[in-house]
Amino acid sequence: MGGKQSKNIPDKELNQSGRKSAAQDENLPTIDWIRKHTIRHFGYNVLSLARRGMVELPEDLWELTELQKLNLSLNVLRFMPSSLGSLQNLVVLNLWGNQLTSLPPEIGQLRNLKVLFAYRNHLSEVPEELGCCTKLEVLSLANNQLTGLPVSLSALTGLRKLNLSHNQITYIPGCVYTMKNLVFLQLACNRLENIADQIQALANLKILIIEGNCIHSLPKMLCCLTKLELLNVDFNDIQNVPEEMHQLRRLEKLACHPLDKGLHIMHNPLLKPIKDVLDGGLQALYSYLKAT
Repeated sequence: MGGKQSKNIPDKELNQSGRKSAAQDENLPTIDWIRKHTIRHFGYNVLSLARRGMVELPEDLWELTELQKLNLSLNVLRFMPSSLGSLQNLVVLNLWGNQLTSLPPEIGQLRNLKVLFAYRNHLSEVPEELGCCTKLEVLSLANNQLTGLPVSLSALTGLRKLNLSHNQITYIPGCVYTMKNLVFLQLACNRLENIADQIQALANLKILIIEGNCIHSLPKMLCCLTKLELLNVDFNDIQNVPEEMHQLRRLEKLACHPLDKGLHIMHNPLLKPIKDVLDGGLQALYSYLKAT
């Protein structure tokens, strides 16, 4: 990492020669410490450097190319070096709870990566190269400052769980509609105003959470998602529902608790007669919709 490291170290941690203070050096794990704490767990080579207050990472870390699971969560990391790309055996990478403003393009070299947690950072964009991680199954980018995703993520066709909640997204990124193996899609607390008809492409979805947005209506194509077991559209601006909603038979009840399966819809400015019909429960709504 060389001389570039100093730009991310507060002035008070630098001595007169421009190098890190001895105290800061001592906070970074040594290669011996890292190797000692790399364990074999359920068949994986695992290392956790979580909760160590690190502003940067020890350069020796990138020599451990055998690592398969790496936990760097809950530090104060502001950037990830390009050396990340050397850990090509990584299956799980946990970066949540840092201060990252970007991910390096070299993340695309992690071709074996299946799980990436990068939530609760300061990301404003995602590198196009992430689309090269075609083995990804779980991706969480929640609680960042994202306004969209690159088209290249269309290649992530094996993705099963995607969390984009608590960002600044105004429309569902087009690449999401190509992720046809998704079973879980979380988009709560963004700035969505509508859901495109392409949503019907996500036929395997079981959980769709879009509460806390500005959605005015639900498209009838949403009702093609007949595997849905939990649909949360609470706290939007929805006034009516499509007649085809009775096709969502796996939504068995009106749900209240956030983790309950069923339909979450009551916290909306619903108009009569839908509002009154819902007082009788979800099955009353389905009966009404089929009769109309």
